[in-house]
Amino acid sequence: MSVNVPAYLERIGYSGPRDPTLETLRGVHRAHMLTVPFENLDIWRKRKIVLDPERFVHKVVDERRGGFCYELNGAFAALLEALGFRVTLLSARVARDDGSYGQEFDHLTLRVDLHEPWLADVGFGDSFLEPLQLKVGLDQKQGVRKFSIIKSDGALLLARKYGWFRKPEYSFRLTARKLDEFAAMCHYHQTSGHSPFTQKRLSTRATPDGRITLTDNRLIVTRHSIRDEYPVSSQDEWYGLLREHFGVVLHQTAELGRKAGSKSSAGVEAFQTTTASS
Repeated sequence: MSVNVPAYLERIGYSGPRDPTLETLRGVHRAHMLTVPFENLDIWRKRKIVLDPERFVHKVVDERRGGFCYELNGAFAALLEALGFRVTLLSARVARDDGSYGQEFDHLTLRVDLHEPWLADVGFGDSFLEPLQLKVGLDQKQGVRKFSIIKSDGALLLARKYGWFRKPEYSFRLTARKLDEFAAMCHYHQTSGHSPFTQKRLSTRATPDGRITLTDNRLIVTRHSIRDEYPVSSQDEWYGLLREHFGVVLHQTAELGRKAGSKSSAGVEAFQTTTASS
């Protein structure tokens, strides 16, 4: 596919070098994390998400939206390939609170090969800002955070370190995958009542000193590891916060069913999407 590279780089606010080097990879990865939100709003709007890189790029660049893992990493892979990087799609299984893991193709992440392999992921929400070296046993610090990749049950495990404690993020293998292999799980995450993406509306992105997150009824701001929560009292306020902090403008034309705080799936929300002015 053809990617309008200047438009994509403008979308993420990146003006650095464009040659396929580690400096460029780090720069575009960080810029993407700071500007493009991880969000599930199309799932709540009943807009079917189809595994198509052109649609992913159009949504991120032209609609100035975000998306979830398949969309964000799918679009980012297209950008990286257009810049001359060698990218491989990988399947990951997300760690659950009970110690188990999701199914294969639960999450899409990326391997980028330079002189050595790197793990890139702009679609996992609150995660690493810059790519990680794909090297087992190496502690990698980013700000106040530490990440490591370890071997576990014949696979690799991405973990976040808290002192001596490791919190698993996801398990993955280095087997090259095709985008259509993720179709069943992409459908599951849009439609199943057990999917985390059907439980509540979510929009979140990294900031230089933390993260900002909007859920159905709360705005959560984390700065330098200090977390503050603010209640959202109305739908008008919610849409205003979505525009202010994520650059997404959703004009509500009908709202039948799902409202803030509701887990019912009977209703449909119809919207028009426009671009927030800079």
